[in-house]
Amino acid sequence: QVQLSESGGGLVQAGASLRLSCAASGRTFSSYAMGWFRQAPGKAREFVAAISSGGGTYYTESVKGRFTISRDNAKNTVYLQMNNLKPDDTAVYYCAGRPNGGQTTVRGLYDYWGQGTQVTVSS
Repeated sequence: QVQLSESGGGLVQAGASLRLSCAASGRTFSSYAMGWFRQAPGKAREFVAAISSGGGTYYTESVKGRFTISRDNAKNTVYLQMNNLKPDDTAVYYCAGRPNGGQTTVRGLYDYWGQGTQVTVSS
């Protein structure tokens, strides 16, 4: 069983930056594909970014050039650096883990989820 715990959310103004962190328990983190999803009020949870066990990355179009996903396997942590934040980025952000799998945008293919961290961007 893997436990994921997000941190780093907050209230910022448009144009600001935040870095989200997701700490994972367990000794096999390096073999996991990890993803970030977000859910705005009244909307479905949507894919944001993913990173494979080998470090390959993929982003949803709306965050390309602004967000960067990365991982530190020594610290069992995945990060989401978010720059030039916009009000539309306001949501609860969740990290997700997929053991022994490649990166994917499909929510249902992730086995483990964190509790989420709120990001609010004011205009």
